[in-house]
This record gives sequence, C-alpha cells and structure tokens, in this order.
Amino acid sequence: MIKSTHHLTPPALLARVRRPLALGLLCGALLTTLSGCFPLIIGGAVTGGLAAADRRTLGAQTEDQAIGVKAEVKLPGLVGDAGHVNINSFNRRVLLTGEVRDEAMKATVARDIGAIEGVATVINELEIAGPSSYTSRSSDALITTKVKASLIDMKEISANSFKVVTERGTVYMMGRVTQREGGIGADVARGVSGVQKVVKMFEYISDEELKQYQPAKTQATASNG
Repeated sequence: MIKSTHHLTPPALLARVRRPLALGLLCGALLTTLSGCFPLIIGGAVTGGLAAADRRTLGAQTEDQAIGVKAEVKLPGLVGDAGHVNINSFNRRVLLTGEVRDEAMKATVARDIGAIEGVATVINELEIAGPSSYTSRSSDALITTKVKASLIDMKEISANSFKVVTERGTVYMMGRVTQREGGIGADVARGVSGVQKVVKMFEYISDEELKQYQPAKTQATASNG
C-alpha cells in the first residue's frame, strides 16, 4: 500500500527527499574511488565543465581514457588471481599501484602496459605482496574522497588540477600544477586522517603557464590586488 504524503509539512517532505539524495551522492563518490580500479578521470566521460577545467589537452584526456580501457583488458592475462593492480593514466603517464606475486610479474606488467599505444611513461609502484583486502581498499577509497574534499575546501588552488590515488594509506598525487600549488596540495593531503605518506608525481608548469588556465576575471582581480 502506498502511504500518503499529504499530511506531511513542507519541511518534512524536503527532509524525506534530501536523505536518499545525500546518501546516493555519498555512495556514488565512494564507488567512484573504490580501490583505484575505476579512476576518477579514466572512469568518467571527458565532457562539459570538468574537461574544460582540466589542464590536459582534450586529446590527452581522451587518450588517457583509451589507455585505461586497454590496460584493464590486458591485466587479467598478466596478473590473473596472483595480484591486484590499479592503472591510472594522467597526461599519458601511467601509474601502477597494487600488489603482484614477484619481481618477474612486476616487470612484465610494467613492460606490457608501457607498450600500449599512447603511453609515454610508466611509474611502477607495485609491491611484492598478496592482494590487498577489501577492507584496505575501502579505507583507501575513503581517504581519496577526503583528500579530494579537502583540496576543494582549499580555495587557493584548483582541486580539478589534481589526480589523487591512494594505495595502502599512501597518497599519490598527479597533475599539471605549479611548484606552489603542488606544495599546498601535498600539505593538504598530509593533514587528512589515515594518510601514511604522500608521494608527489606532478608535472610542474610555470606561473606564466598557469595564467593561461585562469579565467580573465580572476587574472584581472589578481592584477588589481
């Protein structure tokens, strides 16, 4: 039987709508970052405002998506059940994190992923260990979400310019940023509970290059200030 909502006051109706909406948004954020298998950038469509705010070229954004898809197809044949590997591509630089059985598998994964068309560099951060637990991956997903939220709160920098990956409590940060932005971003990440270590893997740009990405209004305000 369908319950009538006619007796509810407007605030009560609003609360009923807000609760499932907020829960859905939170679950969506966690699923997006869970274990690093579905990267925030590789896994989403490169369209609209996010693509415009990205400091990579549109071609690089599209190529990063293609690299991610091809790498995920290759992984089962390279690792199988003997490891757990996460692939994150930013501006054609591929970061490998997770666990593999031995040094031979670690080298094979890096070689074969590096052979994918469009890959410029492979950063091999794989560990020789058994696959991480679901609990560990869930914790990493939560840390990534908290770091991203903290970057958004830091108004001095553009959170969209940072790529955040967490593996066993270690936060890897990628992006096209200035030295100053990178330092601020790393300090923000270090202040998040659960973070064991922060590894900076930025592509640094100059202050002049940064001006090209800033809206004209922002530049004018900075000049007048």
